[in-house]
Amino acid sequence: MNNDKKKLNIKTNNNKLNPSVKPKKMNQILNFLFSSVLMFAGMVGFAQTAYIANNTDGTVSVINVSTGSVSTTITVGSHPFGVSVSHDGNKVYITNINDATVSVINTSNNTVSATIPVGVGPQGIAVSPDGSKVYVSNIGTNTVSVINTASNTVSANITIGANTNPQGIVVSPDGSKVFVSNYGMGKVSVINTATNTVSATINVGNQPYGITISPDGSKVFVVNRGLNNVSVINTSSNTVSASIAVGVGPHGIAVSPDGSHVYVSNSTAATVSVISTASNSVTATITVGTNPQGLSVSPDGSKLYVANQGGGSVSVINTATNVVSTSITVGAAPMSYGNFISTATTGIFSQNNEPANISVYPNPATSSLNISLTLQSPENVSFMLYNAIGQTVKQLRISKYELREIKMDLTEIPAGLYFLTVKGQGWSKNKKIVKN
Repeated sequence: MNNDKKKLNIKTNNNKLNPSVKPKKMNQILNFLFSSVLMFAGMVGFAQTAYIANNTDGTVSVINVSTGSVSTTITVGSHPFGVSVSHDGNKVYITNINDATVSVINTSNNTVSATIPVGVGPQGIAVSPDGSKVYVSNIGTNTVSVINTASNTVSANITIGANTNPQGIVVSPDGSKVFVSNYGMGKVSVINTATNTVSATINVGNQPYGITISPDGSKVFVVNRGLNNVSVINTSSNTVSASIAVGVGPHGIAVSPDGSHVYVSNSTAATVSVISTASNSVTATITVGTNPQGLSVSPDGSKLYVANQGGGSVSVINTATNVVSTSITVGAAPMSYGNFISTATTGIFSQNNEPANISVYPNPATSSLNISLTLQSPENVSFMLYNAIGQTVKQLRISKYELREIKMDLTEIPAGLYFLTVKGQGWSKNKKIVKN
């Protein structure tokens, strides 16, 4: 089999939806089932797990989202801080501030599979959409380390600038840019991932800290800790388009999967500010635990998880009501900056352990979906995309498959939740896909 990575754009066959169902009605059905299917994710085979980095303990608490309890505790490095889950849910990357390392957790058995030396004082961390790279902000060396996930080694160190103190970090949905908040300089650096160089610098507020990006990549939201506000960056022009006042001592920030809301943890006020991205205003303020830090939204957007450093707990917020539904006890001084919720696909169809390593990106997708598949030997493979009510909306069959990557056209299907099933000879693998 040819080991060179190849790309192929393939026009897939369309199986039209039932014409008797009007588009408006179909969208209502899809929206309803989007919420229903994900609400019972454990039943249909999507196991959601939250990984909470406990800064004082040097551990990670693994929370079973369906039961709301800690299922296991993993020992990592000294003073873990940032967390980033790979898009396929197979790996979790943790920054260890005092060790100057990144711990790699294998989610299949919740053990540390590798420890990677990076720069001094690693804090923020983010995985690229295709899972091939991990970006780490090093506050002590004013650099960003680029990790090759295939070899678990640093392939590049990008200089951000003297006294910049890089903190938060996020990758654009297409993987072409990395945005870094510079706590020491009141700026955001934009990195071109093709050249691993800083291509732009954007003035924001005083002491920028947490950072996130909208699902469509059009806006970056940056917490300005010194000004108690959030800067909204237009990524097309690299300019600040709005500033939004939030609570006292803002730190962490997260965006909902549909991009309609942004959540900010206010450590001094012990609250979370809920921002409407349509109006760029705070629509609700939620009281949580002591000194809230990192926060992450569940893949279906129904829950918000907030790590409370002072209370050794995680507050779980119902985003429909903006009320704390429960509090989960974890380790000492939980921080967990970044995306710390993993959705591991166990499948709603039959599945076994035949060798097939599949990754899909971007996810959520807009106009197309890249599918990377590694097989030990060529065989016949089918790619089926189902909507939430089980109808086939895309299908593709390839004889003697030996390509490494294909692109599936999604322009003709409506927004919603889908399931991709890839089948070979005696095996089947499944992925949850969100089309924006």
